Amino acid sequence: MDNLIVNAEDKDIRIDKYISSKLEDISRANIQRMIENGDILVNGKKVRTSYKIQENDKIEITFEEPKEAHLKPEDIPLDIVYEDDDIVVVNKQKGLVVHPGNGNPDGTLVNAIMAHCKDSLSGIGGEIRPGIVHRIDKDTSGLIIIAKNDQAHLNLAEQIKNHEVKKTYLALVRGRIKEQEATIDMPIARDEKNRIKMAVDKKGKSAITHFKVLKKYENYTFLEVNIETGRTHQIRVHLSKIGFPLVGDSVYSNGKNPFGVQGQMLHSYRLEFKHPRTGEILKLEAKLPKYFQDVLDKLDKEG
Repeated sequence: MDNLIVNAEDKDIRIDKYISSKLEDISRANIQRMIENGDILVNGKKVRTSYKIQENDKIEITFEEPKEAHLKPEDIPLDIVYEDDDIVVVNKQKGLVVHPGNGNPDGTLVNAIMAHCKDSLSGIGGEIRPGIVHRIDKDTSGLIIIAKNDQAHLNLAEQIKNHEVKKTYLALVRGRIKEQEATIDMPIARDEKNRIKMAVDKKGKSAITHFKVLKKYENYTFLEVNIETGRTHQIRVHLSKIGFPLVGDSVYSNGKNPFGVQGQMLHSYRLEFKHPRTGEILKLEAKLPKYFQDVLDKLDKEG
């Protein structure tokens, strides 16, 4: 069970919209279903999906783990950047959850991959995460590697553990960063005050993020970001901590932006790793999503 306490600034927001902004890995449709089923209570009572939250409301959310036997292939469009007998690299669209979990029994990248690969997926991740070697957040777009067999899975997992997979992201943050490049070295752990979030914590696990400025705007900065470690929400937590939250990120900032963007503007742009069978160095890229490029074009026009 997870609990949320409503702040004054969130007063009068619909409960389904509010929870969707806080629990990014759950779709709004699934949140509405959970409210209707009584899995989400406000001050201990069942409410309608249209209920508008009030300051100090206590929202209790009870999750039920998806049943593995019910995981089914689904015909969801995939943008495949690379594929062979061992791996598939997908340019994941924003809004797509990687694997089934709390509140998301279906409609995920795993369901789509199952339909595409049929029985050719590694089983190391279990029935709920077949082929999944690493993940990216629901509202982060871009490249993700899927393993088709256990040998590939083990090899890639070892590369990730040894920091041999180079992950490069593109990000738009609020604020104008003075430095041209910098490294953020701050440990990350689960937020003790809000277990849904992550936070910089000296008792946490090591987390290292490098960034360089690609372009500065009046109130925003366009960044290229490389991560040495892969902690949950690492880029989002680090950039928010130094005062430059990602545009659209409703969890680690107030989410406000004049572009109407829902979810953080973060794109997994490039992956560089050794092919798990041949050892060949693969360098794969995925261009920015249209919505992201449109925002940059608008900023360019504004000078």
